[in-house]
Amino acid sequence: ENEVVPMGGLGFSRVVFCNQPQRHRVKPLKYKSNYVSTTKYNLITFFPKALFEQFRRVANLYFLVAAGLSLTPVAPFTPSSIIAPLMFVIGVSMVKEAIEDWRRLLQDREVNARKVKVHAGDGEFQDREWAKLRVGDVVQVEKDQFFPADLLFLSSSYADGICYVETMNLDGETNLKLKKTLEATLNLDEREEFRSFFGTVKCEDPNPNLYTFVGNLEYDRELFALGPQQMLLRDSKLRNTQFIYGVVIFTGQETKVLQNATDPPSKRSRIERKMDSIIYILFVVLLTVSAAGSIVFAIRTEVDMPNWWYLRPDNTTQYFDPHNPLNTGILHLITALIMYGYLIPISLYVSIEVVKVLQAMFINQDLHMYHEESDKPARARTSNLNEELGQVDTILSDKTGTLTCNQMEFLKCSIAGTSYGVGVTEMERAMAKRMKRNSQNFQKIDSQHLDVDFCDEELKGIEMIERPHIKGFNFRDDRFMNGNWVVEPHSSDIAMFFRILAVCHTAIPEEDEEDGTVTYEAESPDEGAFVIAAREFGFEFYKRTQTSVYVREFDLSVGKVSREYKVLNLLEFNSTRKRMSVIVRSGDGELFIFCKGADSVIFERLGKHGREYEDATRKHLSRFGDAGLRTLALAFRKLDEMEYAEWSQIFVKAKTTIGADRDMKLDAASEMIEKDLILLGATAVEDKLQKGVPECIDKLALAGLKIWVLTGDKMETAINIGFACSLLRHGMTQIVVTLDAASENPAEIHGSKDIVAKVCKDSILQQLVIGQQQVSMETSLDAAFALIIDGNSLSYALEDDLKEKFLQ
Repeated sequence: ENEVVPMGGLGFSRVVFCNQPQRHRVKPLKYKSNYVSTTKYNLITFFPKALFEQFRRVANLYFLVAAGLSLTPVAPFTPSSIIAPLMFVIGVSMVKEAIEDWRRLLQDREVNARKVKVHAGDGEFQDREWAKLRVGDVVQVEKDQFFPADLLFLSSSYADGICYVETMNLDGETNLKLKKTLEATLNLDEREEFRSFFGTVKCEDPNPNLYTFVGNLEYDRELFALGPQQMLLRDSKLRNTQFIYGVVIFTGQETKVLQNATDPPSKRSRIERKMDSIIYILFVVLLTVSAAGSIVFAIRTEVDMPNWWYLRPDNTTQYFDPHNPLNTGILHLITALIMYGYLIPISLYVSIEVVKVLQAMFINQDLHMYHEESDKPARARTSNLNEELGQVDTILSDKTGTLTCNQMEFLKCSIAGTSYGVGVTEMERAMAKRMKRNSQNFQKIDSQHLDVDFCDEELKGIEMIERPHIKGFNFRDDRFMNGNWVVEPHSSDIAMFFRILAVCHTAIPEEDEEDGTVTYEAESPDEGAFVIAAREFGFEFYKRTQTSVYVREFDLSVGKVSREYKVLNLLEFNSTRKRMSVIVRSGDGELFIFCKGADSVIFERLGKHGREYEDATRKHLSRFGDAGLRTLALAFRKLDEMEYAEWSQIFVKAKTTIGADRDMKLDAASEMIEKDLILLGATAVEDKLQKGVPECIDKLALAGLKIWVLTGDKMETAINIGFACSLLRHGMTQIVVTLDAASENPAEIHGSKDIVAKVCKDSILQQLVIGQQQVSMETSLDAAFALIIDGNSLSYALEDDLKEKFLQ
């Protein structure tokens, strides 16, 4: 059952002895220290690297050559008149580089000097600097502290071995991530427990992949599979958890965050590059003037010098030799280049360097760039690119969390073929404005749209949207509220729908001891909205352990009861699977698989007898999408004991595999069980626009910036969102590029991927040409155009043979 791929293979050769750091002091297990440096230079490399940076500038290179020539007898000036300005310019620039790198060094020292509690033996923990951590050390990280290295999560202050992690420094996400320890190490929650803790981790080599980890833990004569859920990455922060214990797996430059980091780049601004171009032009002018003068001088020396008796042509030097005019001309050229060299302004570089340093000081002291909440001012780590600030031509943005608040509210749902929820979304309001209908007409239209007479109720729904009384829940429908759903048709399906919302998730409940209210910590705001909605409908998730979920739910036959669902397997959501499933055993001993995910993925996995509500649900999903709502489909299936036992062996074998194909094996095992599902319905949550987004986009558009927004919504929904946030405006010409079924189906019939690709590319090219003609035929200078392209088309449009046409 625990068969694994042999260790030592390419990319999977790391061995870590837990709680035995001394074993990693000798090769081949001598891993890098946890000391981190982000500086550009050190004492040895400063002068050669800094000089190389200075002489990348054409003017400095020219003056270096001129300084060398000034040491020769042909120089018209003393050497100091050229060498001194050059040394000053280079000196100022190198001092500036040294100061900026010194600041980086101070920041590095601050990070390396941070303290963390490390197991020193006999259950005793002592403070130790981050820089002195070693692979294999057991550390205790406390609430609101950063993780000092990449750690294997062993246990936490929570009895069920979970913790919350903020990964903002890694991926910019503000949502807290939930991490789970192995059940085998769950009891290592006291310091004394580590006296006798020893284990061996065999895992992947250092790599930059933040979201994957493959390894095994050999502990207490058993083998346990490790994944990303057990990894705590450096630069992420512990939140809402008093403490955790972990083993150091990767240190210093081998941590995933630093594997993603690059050396401080040697960037040059556009002004510097422009100045180099100007210097080339000036040098050509200088060379032309010097060459012309030297040619004339050589000719006159040869022709006229013999007649100028007062210059003593019979006793001349090599600089005025009528018998060797070529040599005389070359020497004069060198003299002229030095004499006219001030055409190239070395003082301009001095001025620019001084201005950049002063600008960096102003940036550091700018009160408008001070963040009061975190007490952090702006820091200009380098002043080389000051003039690039604000030089924006194109804005690339996603929707969720950037244009929107990333705060989901449960607004509508479709259950057993019936749509519930009477709220009005921002997208629907935007559509109403586009249709130039007043609010009363819009309410009538929406009432007909939902086949329910609730004009008065909808107005209240609109008010609720403005002032939601429960965070994450903005649902209103008298057919559902106050337990009225029990008298609805298909009430058993409705109960199962709520049960899935209450059980199929990774959220953690926190019960207030004073008033008994339950709040939730969820990985995503969607999950938080789902469990809050389930609670409001009578299915309150109130407790989670390592193996079970507890729900206070409404039973149609006996009323309010408390039930335990044993979580046997969790099939996690990822961008490839687009779904999440849990396999649970109810208190009655029945096995179920609960699944939620993208509608297209769920519909593909429905059984013959699970499609009763499919047509109605599809219509509701389309309607929800047009209203700008985020949708997920919900399905389930009752499992057979024998089927589950056979599948469980396959899943465990895939989970304990070490190798690059581990994820592929897990996905294949998941596919085997996520089939023949029974569709129940779909959820619809709203993610509101952030305050001021439409006004901001209006101003950016007026400034002539090109704005790209990437969203995972259907095209019709994306267009409505575009109007709601002012990305699309009235009178704007829409150029739509899409691959509809008509262009794909004929090719798919042939069954050839090459033919499909060719037909798709031809269709996209034709649409791009038509769009380009629309732009070129427009005569008005104020005309505005919008390009709308679906994801499938975009993947083809960015290929080499179409990319240039698309970007035009």
